[in-house]
Amino acid sequence: MNIRSELPTDAGAVRAVNQAAFETNTEADLVDLLREQASPLISLVAEDAGSIVGHILFSPATLVAHTDLEIMGLAPMAVLPARQRQGIGSALARAGLDACRHIGSGAVIVLGHPDYYPRFGFLPASRFGIGCEYDVPDEAFMALELLPGALAGKSGTIRYHPAFASV
Repeated sequence: MNIRSELPTDAGAVRAVNQAAFETNTEADLVDLLREQASPLISLVAEDAGSIVGHILFSPATLVAHTDLEIMGLAPMAVLPARQRQGIGSALARAGLDACRHIGSGAVIVLGHPDYYPRFGFLPASRFGIGCEYDVPDEAFMALELLPGALAGKSGTIRYHPAFASV
């Protein structure tokens, strides 16, 4: 299996992976919108035997009142159902977090499963005094400092890229 940056020719396969992994087309539509509207964007695929089997996307997010802080939001991450629980999602997450570090992001936020994302170092965002613009369970909205102390003393509300409100 190879983790690499998404290529323009991968768009159809990435859409198919997101459609297969989720109950609706919302995540697939979101990926398409973010591709058009967001920058910087980190979009990685997991390729196995020439086929795309997983995808992860990171897009810019804003901590209100601290707009100078570079934050990326992890969403969505998808793996074909037949290939789940084989380490593909973990490999995508690790490579994506490394890519976020490489572009100078101070932190990453995620709205996800509280039993999954802590393995990568994510903590409830509320521990940093950070909340989500959406009404979500505290334990499901998490943050990870990529630069030590990046979130220290910077409480507030996270706003996702406007494309999230479009889907």
